[in-house]
Amino acid sequence: MMRQNLGRSTRSIYLCLAFLSLALHLLLAFLCFSILQTACVPSSSSSSSSTSSLPRTDSEHRQSLSHSSSPAASASNKLPTIPQNEEHHKLNSNKLNHKEKDLLWDATERENKLTGGLIQKVKGWSKLEALFKHPLYNLPPQSLQDDDWLLRVKTNTEHASDKESEEEEKEDSIDADSDWESASEEEGYDKVSWTKEVETHPPWLRFHLGISRWELYDRKDPNLAQLTHYLARQRVLGAVQKTGGTQLKLLLSFPNYGQALLKPMRQSRDAETDVNLFYFSDFERHNGEIAAFHLDRVLGFNRIPPVVGRLINVTSEIREITTDHRLSRTFFTSPAGNVCFYGQCEYYCSTEHPACGQPHSLEVSLAAMLPDLSLAPRRSWRSPWRRSYSRTKLAMWEKDPAYCDTVKQTPPYNHGTRLVDLIDMAILDFLMSNMDRHHYETFEKFGNETFLLHLDNGRAFGRHSQDEPTILVPLKQCCSIRRSTLLRLRLLSLPGFRLSDVMRESLAQDPLAPLAPLLSEGNLSALDRRLASVLQAVQTCQEHHTDVIYNDLEGYDTINSMHEEQNNK
Repeated sequence: MMRQNLGRSTRSIYLCLAFLSLALHLLLAFLCFSILQTACVPSSSSSSSSTSSLPRTDSEHRQSLSHSSSPAASASNKLPTIPQNEEHHKLNSNKLNHKEKDLLWDATERENKLTGGLIQKVKGWSKLEALFKHPLYNLPPQSLQDDDWLLRVKTNTEHASDKESEEEEKEDSIDADSDWESASEEEGYDKVSWTKEVETHPPWLRFHLGISRWELYDRKDPNLAQLTHYLARQRVLGAVQKTGGTQLKLLLSFPNYGQALLKPMRQSRDAETDVNLFYFSDFERHNGEIAAFHLDRVLGFNRIPPVVGRLINVTSEIREITTDHRLSRTFFTSPAGNVCFYGQCEYYCSTEHPACGQPHSLEVSLAAMLPDLSLAPRRSWRSPWRRSYSRTKLAMWEKDPAYCDTVKQTPPYNHGTRLVDLIDMAILDFLMSNMDRHHYETFEKFGNETFLLHLDNGRAFGRHSQDEPTILVPLKQCCSIRRSTLLRLRLLSLPGFRLSDVMRESLAQDPLAPLAPLLSEGNLSALDRRLASVLQAVQTCQEHHTDVIYNDLEGYDTINSMHEEQNNK
């Protein structure tokens, strides 16, 4: 009898333990499922905004391609995927051990460190968009007369009067009374018909017609996006080597009669200039040209022609279509099987320094060409702060601290805005560490009352680990700066408009950004560091001089009151 009662008690205990064990397993499984959802399932809005705002690395780009090609792409965005060679590490359906939790936590931490300070669009907010909506970037435009446009479309009245004078027919304008039609399509050019209507003009022609006395382009002009898109996508019709300069560059032609200046990738994007090289011995960088255009635009200067990155097939888009025999003779196949070429130039044009595809694709920068010199002549000016380009000699400005006093007495720097324009250019060069500014250009039509063209920026962003203070000498010696420039620099030093952040976001719009960031994090952080140096130099000038600020904002009450508030802080 006792044994029977004992057996019943034992079975009851076993049954209770079984139910308790089952309940614990179910509770643990529910908790694990909740942890997986919380740690691994981001909200769709934040995920999409983060992805669209950041340049993707090569691995991220490959992952996005593989996800988009798979029917389970949507599922892969919600649950963590497990590599095929790690099948034996799959999570148990009932529990998640501490090691696996730590791995998930470490992965989340790494992602937060990578993107936490980089994400520009959070809940639909963009630092770049906010910057361009600021009053400093939306000043009322200056009233422009007919003579303030570099090129213009003639009216019917002007066309009739021009027929009476052959000299006036040479004026730099387009005949609007009759259509211009291409002769044929035999050479591969498009059959086009241009009239006085803007809609008939290709993007490059609209760019030319939009150049004014005060800026190269209007940042708000929708044609700017069309122009960069056409540079990145148009079929290449011809490629020849461009004469002049010291390094390799090509001139590409497109079916709509447009052209672009090509600079090839010669080294990795994050490669720093060798400390043992002189400033005039460094490679030109394709990403330096691209980033310089974006920086010039972010600073509100609008003085660099639009530049865009592109992947070029060196075989089908250069070698097979070029008519330049000097260029075609320099093509060869490397031991690694890559198609290379080196052209003919003063520096780095040899088999030891070729531009090579992988095996055919090559990253390049394409810059929109300015109007032909026969239509819009340009004048080249020697920079007063030009370097000696010697391994032993110093320039005069490097030996004379009062050198700017002499410059101020020399035309055209003794009146107008030429001096502060030059200091704008020096600030731009200092921020991107460009020591190769020996000349600058202006359009002859506008005389001395016009902006400076910031051309040829291939040696920019060469070294981010150190700054070159001598580039900022024009500001330090002359102690003069535009009020609009100073206010924008102060704005870009604020956390809400940080220069490195808006540059990162701006560069992410380039077609080459999905392959890898156009600028390394070192170069981006250097922008903030150098910006602080510029503002410190201005402050030092203000402590010793009273006439530092050149007021180019007369009549803008809102902006002037903003300047007073900043000074009081």
